[in-house]
Amino acid sequence: MNRLILALCLGLVNANLNANAQPSTLNAQPLTGTVIGTLESVDYSTFGQSTTVNTREMAFDGDLNTCFASWERSYTWTGLDLGTPHVITRVGWSPRNDSNGPKRVVLGVFEGANSPDFMDALPLYIITTEGVIGQMSYADVSCTVPFRYVRYVGPSDARCNIAELEFYGEQVDGLRSKVEGQRSKVEGQPSTLNAQPSTLNAQPSTLTNLPTVTIHTENNVIPFDKETDITCLITIISPDGTLLSEPGTIRERGNASRSFPKKPYRIKFNKKQNVLDAPAKAKKWTLINNYGDKTLMRNILAFELSRRMGMPYTPYATAVDVILNGEYKGCYQLCDQVEVNPGRVEITEMAPEDNSGDALTGGYFFEIDAYANQEVSWFNSNKGNPVTIKSPDEDEITDQQFNYIRNHFNKMESQWQTYLDLNTFLRHFLVGELSGNTDTYWSVYMYKERGDDVIYTGPVWDFDLAFDNDIRTYPIMNLGDYIYRTNGSCAGNMRTFVNNIVVNNTNARHQLFDIWKSVREGGLTEASMTAFIDEWEERLQQSQQLNFLRWPIMNDYVHQNPRIWGSYAAEVQNVRRYMNQRIGWIDNKLGYTYTPPTGIADNARPSTLNAQPSTLIYDLSGKYVGNSLDQLAPGTYIVKQGSSVRKAKF
Repeated sequence: MNRLILALCLGLVNANLNANAQPSTLNAQPLTGTVIGTLESVDYSTFGQSTTVNTREMAFDGDLNTCFASWERSYTWTGLDLGTPHVITRVGWSPRNDSNGPKRVVLGVFEGANSPDFMDALPLYIITTEGVIGQMSYADVSCTVPFRYVRYVGPSDARCNIAELEFYGEQVDGLRSKVEGQRSKVEGQPSTLNAQPSTLNAQPSTLTNLPTVTIHTENNVIPFDKETDITCLITIISPDGTLLSEPGTIRERGNASRSFPKKPYRIKFNKKQNVLDAPAKAKKWTLINNYGDKTLMRNILAFELSRRMGMPYTPYATAVDVILNGEYKGCYQLCDQVEVNPGRVEITEMAPEDNSGDALTGGYFFEIDAYANQEVSWFNSNKGNPVTIKSPDEDEITDQQFNYIRNHFNKMESQWQTYLDLNTFLRHFLVGELSGNTDTYWSVYMYKERGDDVIYTGPVWDFDLAFDNDIRTYPIMNLGDYIYRTNGSCAGNMRTFVNNIVVNNTNARHQLFDIWKSVREGGLTEASMTAFIDEWEERLQQSQQLNFLRWPIMNDYVHQNPRIWGSYAAEVQNVRRYMNQRIGWIDNKLGYTYTPPTGIADNARPSTLNAQPSTLIYDLSGKYVGNSLDQLAPGTYIVKQGSSVRKAKF
């Protein structure tokens, strides 16, 4: 594992370790073409706008003492129209010759495209270390898709500021990129793509070991609110080279998260798509920014708890790198849009004509929501809880439907023993308390199916403040009671509603105990959750380095951070520590005594053995699998030696 992490880290910086490296002798001469890019430049002598000083052409004039400096500070670029498609094999760059020049190339992105507006652009390389004034730095390019247009997009707030650029590659006559045909989809025209077999084998490349999501908007418009959908081409590149590139729209999303410099987004394909390994085929997806979560994994970890807790639906989520109009935006969480859809909230989707009889009874998807009064379709319940109706949509719901779900929710509040599904409610409760989610009852999703009088709870959502990441509740282990009863945030009168169930009702408390017991016996252990955290820490190594270059906040208090831990490893260790302590806390709170599977206790042993082995090995569910890795299938295991427990992967 250490060798793997070292290799990943070296892969990020290898191209910059030798700033004097020369381009490959196979392609000794840089490519030439017509200079294209941002026209307006800045004249630093007057700090005025110009088209004659520090122009885009100066990045290709062979002079390391001149530079291109754009008038606008972000989303500016310069590049070449090569005339014909080329497979780019190598790129070179040199920073502007001034005191800030070397750092202004960090996170600069090289792209290739086959449309002059770069709507179909794919990444070639991202710079990860400072440049050297007066010298060229070089990097090999692993993307083998042929491109006619190539460019360098400066990092955010840098005015591009590049002294010299070089592109190397080989002409590929008659070939066009797989992605080129997608450009016509944005304009509504049939694709003219006539790809050759060798083109179909061409492989795009990702920025890191994670998938890369690259989005290019029409006329380079940057999303600016939650209402305006901006036309774009959405491209998702898998680490194995699999490519999804389809037209759609993008806009901002979220509530408090929209106030951060790193913006969250909602993307919507024009047609339903299968995205990566997500179970749902859908149009709408979210890009969660996780700005205040410096582990970049809290939501993913909470969703794993939801799966282990047996929730009927847990949102899909994975970590990705995001590029917007050629600018690197950071490590995001690509996630389901929580909505009524097969593979998501699977209830009957209502039509405007469903206004009577059985059809009027569902399905409904709604949210107990502290921000409900900012929405169009919402109500306050009889007991003072704000509810936003998510489905039917606000522009389709009829008066009959609105009145029905409002009345039925009120009936559920007053007669929850009859109309609330305790199984999902209590499992949702346990995910919130186990994760230490301050906002469990600030926002609660619920749904009701047609012909079923019961209201169900779920899915779980929004855990950036969980796992001891909120100054209002930190340290959670010092709280004397459930987090929702102490310092947790609750919408309306949800604290009273929850108290009536998990504190004041004997039958509900017994059911809560039984659920926890079954989950613990099913494999929810400290060792298995540690292994899951370890796995994601390893998987995120490359991307977190890029993310915290883009957003250097590791030593800053952001959002509700209670402490500065000082490094990515220390941030993850805080979560690991909390998780190990919290499982035992829930055991004690519920009066449950955990009995480890055979062999995991210090003085226990597998029943088939006559003597205690020096090494005990378990799979991630806690099942004993032997005392030697030699005869086990490749995978991840928990290895116990005496009182020491560690993860082993081979």
